Amino acid sequence: MSPWDHWYHLTAHTYGTWLRGDPRGWRARNHREHVDGDYQQRPPPGKYEALLDYSKSLMKRDPVRIEREYLQFVVDMVVQRLLSRDNDVEVASQDPIHFHGLVRCYKNNPRIELGIAKQYATAQLKAHGFAMGLNLDDGQGIWGKGSHPEPITCERHFFKTRDYVHDHIDRGAVVWEPAPFPEMPELTLLL
Repeated sequence: MSPWDHWYHLTAHTYGTWLRGDPRGWRARNHREHVDGDYQQRPPPGKYEALLDYSKSLMKRDPVRIEREYLQFVVDMVVQRLLSRDNDVEVASQDPIHFHGLVRCYKNNPRIELGIAKQYATAQLKAHGFAMGLNLDDGQGIWGKGSHPEPITCERHFFKTRDYVHDHIDRGAVVWEPAPFPEMPELTLLL
């Protein structure tokens, strides 16, 4: 599906916080297997419990939750990197386990753009000495693998997604929005 005016809803989650078998619903990579339910209509309780236990057994470390004090820094770094690579960002939010962004990707694959931004945010956390607060060792990042950019289909979808991302503030997320243009002072004409 071709996106409307190059806009995408980008999402990412932190390491270990959304696994195969999750009771909130999940998707197999490339939809290789059918999965009952999703985050809106959850699968029957216990249906994927064994798969979730197996997924947890494969983890090499504890799940990553971003502390409240670092949320603004993380969303700022992701957005900064997206903007520096000639993408437009309408709005973005970050809570302890999820990133959401409404991003216009002109040149490149949005999955690649978000991957580069996620890498940058992790590197900046480490460079500023915040990795200790997140219990990260060398070579470890804060993000789960991959992402699923959803193409925006029309103007109405754009505005609904913008509101959805912005409304994450009600769930404890920090929200990034572009600074509004400053108001121009009223000019007096001199004759």
